[in-house]
Amino acid sequence: MNTNSQRLSVTEKIGYSLGDLAANLIFQTLVTFIAFFYTDVYGIPPAQAAGITAIGGIVGALFTPVMGIIADRTSTRWGKFRPWVLWTAIPFGGLALLAFSTPNFSEGGKVAYAYATYILLLLIYAANNLPYSALSGVLTGSMADRNSLSSYRFVAVMVAQFIIQVLLLPLVLILGGGDKALGFEKAMLFFSITGTIFFLITFLTTRERVLPVVESRNTVGQDVSDLVRNLPWLVMLIVTVLVFVTLPLKGGMYIYYFQNYLSEPHLASFLQNIGFNGFIAGLNSLLTSLGLTEFAWPEDAPTSAFSLFNACGIIMMIIGIGFSKRLADKFGKRNVFGVALFISTIFIAIFYFFPPDSIGIIFISQILHGFFYGITIPLLWAMIADVADYSEWKNNRRATAIVFSAMILGLKGGLTIGSSLVSGILAMYGYNASLAEQAPETIGGIQMAVSIYASLPFFLAAGCMFFYAINKPLELKIEADLAARRLAGAKTL
Repeated sequence: MNTNSQRLSVTEKIGYSLGDLAANLIFQTLVTFIAFFYTDVYGIPPAQAAGITAIGGIVGALFTPVMGIIADRTSTRWGKFRPWVLWTAIPFGGLALLAFSTPNFSEGGKVAYAYATYILLLLIYAANNLPYSALSGVLTGSMADRNSLSSYRFVAVMVAQFIIQVLLLPLVLILGGGDKALGFEKAMLFFSITGTIFFLITFLTTRERVLPVVESRNTVGQDVSDLVRNLPWLVMLIVTVLVFVTLPLKGGMYIYYFQNYLSEPHLASFLQNIGFNGFIAGLNSLLTSLGLTEFAWPEDAPTSAFSLFNACGIIMMIIGIGFSKRLADKFGKRNVFGVALFISTIFIAIFYFFPPDSIGIIFISQILHGFFYGITIPLLWAMIADVADYSEWKNNRRATAIVFSAMILGLKGGLTIGSSLVSGILAMYGYNASLAEQAPETIGGIQMAVSIYASLPFFLAAGCMFFYAINKPLELKIEADLAARRLAGAKTL
């Protein structure tokens, strides 16, 4: 049996991280664009779109703990969790493509099609992503190495987020020749093929090492009993729900914020003054001088500014991720996560006070939010792996996947609530995609959504860290005690 003294190679860290890149090409599209796709591309009314994301999310969330139980009881020559990455690679890609296709049905047919494809996509996402996430808890027993692995994987997440939030709308317009429906379909075909290949690489480059001292057959009742008595798990479940409420809420609302709240003339002036338009013109001049085709960036100021806004945030998140491991190693994951999340939330809440022409300060706030939120990104998942160790340390039984179901269950729950809030808030404030200009109350609702509504869950999540018991000294004790147990267990074999 392998012990936790084994360290992960760079190849294995990169190979594992490609799975996150693959999943997030789809997940980030759901978070950022599913409401926009349903309302403005496929023509589904906002209230119906809210119902699709709500009911689909509930079904996906209910399936998550079931998937955790199944994964913990999977036994193959490849391990417990790796085979699920393999088995779900192709179905995940296929369903992602179907979910962003636009067959020409009646309104009722469109709603039924959206329900079916969205629910199936969330189910296959759980079957893929829960075992994938649990895999990080059995690649190594070293908490420091997990911090490093989390930094690698969330750089991959940020790459996917950059592609989706910065480049997807331009790609949609380019690939569809102005037809957004066709553009989404072609973009998702490319993402589906790429994601499938990356999942296969993840399967081939990783290996499960961490096993319980005795490979016991826990009953479902034992797993559930261990779980409900595990206070750190309960805290992380709540934190994950809250974090993933805010992410789709603010992410999904930003495009409406740029198109309907911010001043288009001021956006155009901002892009001109910072040299962005000149940069695109220079890039196209270089491309044409080399005999290549021009880079077809969207010409309307809101779309261009929205993509640049997302790019600034994502770049700063990647920089923040670079500080995460060093800070966590010194101060502990709990303290760093709570403080950085709280500071990042301040730069969401202050969006409420920005007038439509304050473009520069809006970008500065996004940059500062991105940096501090980036510090937290790897820590959320690393803490879940620590919770699995905590459960084994307390109960002498390891059930990695059912513990990781907290993350996926919370993710699904938060994603459902946040995505539904986007469509629900739009419906509540009377958004109508066919209008050239929205009513003042609609614009006010959009402003509230990206600031006050989006900041509240983050503030609550930061407060939950006061109840999370695994501080830096306890991290070190758990790691040392489990290492001693596994070494003793290995000697008896």
